[in-house]
Amino acid sequence: MTFRDQARSCWLVFAVLVLSARVQAQSTDNVALSARVDSIASAVLASTGVPSATVAVVTHGQLAYAQAYGTAKLEPRVAATPDMRYGIGSISKQFTAACVLLLQQEGKLSLDDRVAKYIPGLTRGNEVTIRELLSHTSGYQDFWPQDYVPPAMEKAITPQGILDHWARQPLDFDPGTRWQYSNTNYEIAALIVEKASGKPFYQFVRTRILDPLHITSAVDFDRKGPSAIEPVGYMRYGLGPLRPAISTGPGWMYGAGELAMTARDLARWDIAMIDQSLLKPESYRAMETAVLLENGVSTDYGLGVDVAMSSGHRTIEHSGEVAGFTAENIVYPDDSAAVIVLTNQDAAPASTLIGQSIGRTLFSTEDASTQSRTARARAIFEGLQHGTIDRSLLTPDASAYFSTQALSDFESTLSPLGAPTVFVQIGQHERGGMLERSYRVVAGGRTLRVWTYEMPDGKLEQYQLSPAG
Repeated sequence: MTFRDQARSCWLVFAVLVLSARVQAQSTDNVALSARVDSIASAVLASTGVPSATVAVVTHGQLAYAQAYGTAKLEPRVAATPDMRYGIGSISKQFTAACVLLLQQEGKLSLDDRVAKYIPGLTRGNEVTIRELLSHTSGYQDFWPQDYVPPAMEKAITPQGILDHWARQPLDFDPGTRWQYSNTNYEIAALIVEKASGKPFYQFVRTRILDPLHITSAVDFDRKGPSAIEPVGYMRYGLGPLRPAISTGPGWMYGAGELAMTARDLARWDIAMIDQSLLKPESYRAMETAVLLENGVSTDYGLGVDVAMSSGHRTIEHSGEVAGFTAENIVYPDDSAAVIVLTNQDAAPASTLIGQSIGRTLFSTEDASTQSRTARARAIFEGLQHGTIDRSLLTPDASAYFSTQALSDFESTLSPLGAPTVFVQIGQHERGGMLERSYRVVAGGRTLRVWTYEMPDGKLEQYQLSPAG
């Protein structure tokens, strides 16, 4: 064996060892992730009474975990499984927006085209743009703001029928001057997709988005109705028992909320968004950039998605609700992560609570250092309840802040609360050469926010608290 062969052999062994270590680390991470997700989902379902949830989590740009919890059907009882389709409601809107962007890439339309170019006769259609439809800045009145199904919506309708009633009324505001969520916008957008492509809307969605991304579980829930999926959608009257939800008739959801699929398949869509594999980069940029009103104020909404920052992480998010189902989809594109939660009860918070809680755990830094810093922050809190503080933990500035008056005010207001029942770190980021840590504290029935600025040597430049918003 030559020296080159020996070197190549050593390199191969090293590569195998590195790959093995990575696989073992990823496996360990996934076990910890599954335990956290299981705990969160089970606790939220128990506290809210929502019958079931199906969850998928993406980390490192890949599906890391998919599981279902609870009961998909109460009578006879059927347990939820990860292979079951759930209605995703308004999460469908980003698929509609993607259809428009695909057509723009092909030169068949422009986001700045006026609505009247494709659908004549709508109120001020020669002024409203497609971009304003997709960003909810058009002024067209929402045909379904309710969280229940009105009697008229139990009957079938055509999308044109919706437009004839709601998109021929006076606008709620001048185009581009306000943001107001409106399902009507996406009925119009889906009809424009049909006009520009020459194909039925769902056929375009299927052939241009679902099939290329291998989203095989998706169905047109709008047309096929409850019989197309396994879980039963439920509702409650007040705090009453769960009852099968009243379904909308065919035609109402169309481009505004027509899809049902598994959480695992919705994760495929999110991964494509992370990888920017379906649309061109400029199309993703258009979708994920918050639209500004004419006065320069941000809408915090792109094209079919909410755009925000959460604890220092960019989020592309949208919730969904359709008769009997609620859903949450949060993508962290810069972190190659996503959380999908689908549940089978409408007008219920479980999907959002589960999704946000899982999202926070993805970026938690619960290592030994974090645990020690949390313990220190808690000890300072408990010391302040007695009007004392360990000044050896503080910089001169912070020590000066904790004057006799400050300690007296802290003691008089915190002492009655008693010992904290919850004290957890919820975020951290760098600022001004320091590390800011934020904590959620529950004491005496009150929820507080504590935040600290930590110097490189570990001393605290700041320790403050306030009621949680």
